[in-house]
Amino acid sequence: MIFKNVFAIALIILAACYLNISNAQNTSSEYRLGQGDGIRITVFQNPDLTLETRVSENDTVTFPLVGTIKIGGMTISAAEQAVAGALKEGGFIKQPQVSILLLRNLGNQVSILGQVGRPGRFPLETFNIKLSEILALAGGIAPGGGDVLIVTGARNGQPFRKEIDVAAMFLKNNFDDDIIVAGGDLIYVDRHPVFYIYGEVQRPGASRVERGMTVRQALAQSGGPTARGTQRDIEVFRRDAGGKGVNVNLDDRVQPDDVFYVGESLF
Repeated sequence: MIFKNVFAIALIILAACYLNISNAQNTSSEYRLGQGDGIRITVFQNPDLTLETRVSENDTVTFPLVGTIKIGGMTISAAEQAVAGALKEGGFIKQPQVSILLLRNLGNQVSILGQVGRPGRFPLETFNIKLSEILALAGGIAPGGGDVLIVTGARNGQPFRKEIDVAAMFLKNNFDDDIIVAGGDLIYVDRHPVFYIYGEVQRPGASRVERGMTVRQALAQSGGPTARGTQRDIEVFRRDAGGKGVNVNLDDRVQPDDVFYVGESLF
């Protein structure tokens, strides 16, 4: 009997925890109205008060009888309560039942630029969309794009900027960087880093710097030395070296914008 009572109490506690978690998730994912959003406001049994409008740059709308109401940044349910409260406080309707329908989402969008499949602006239907999800909507990183992207915007009224290594999120299971994007965010994907090689190589020119690439691998990607070239005499020119050539080992890591010169064999 005691065991049954304990088991029942445990089930009640688990159910309560589940409901709390579910409510928290629903609250966090509910859409919030933003500047430029097109909405339709209706009041039950009052068709004359039906209004199609947009949220202004001041986060407000002008509604019949009550005038200007600030609803920008509110969830739709909270905005409905704000309009209903204004009608009730003004003495116009005793128990108003207000409904708001989102017609056009312009206030909460993310802009994605650079090396992606489909650059452009993408609306946020909920407030729990992750970086990887919005990136997928843009067609993913294009073949010419790099692994690291930049997210800029605002968080809690403060400027926000973060560089995120997308490949590392999956290769190293580092999903802490798969952040929740916010309306107004700008995501920029730069071109992939390259190195340059010239001199006595089979295929001189620019090539992509692969993750963890060594000088030996870069030389192989360029077809290796010519019959007159030698891999024992390779110089690299780097920005932080003041433009001077630096001797490198074949197992040294390649850095973005490295310029390699493969010299001619003396024998």
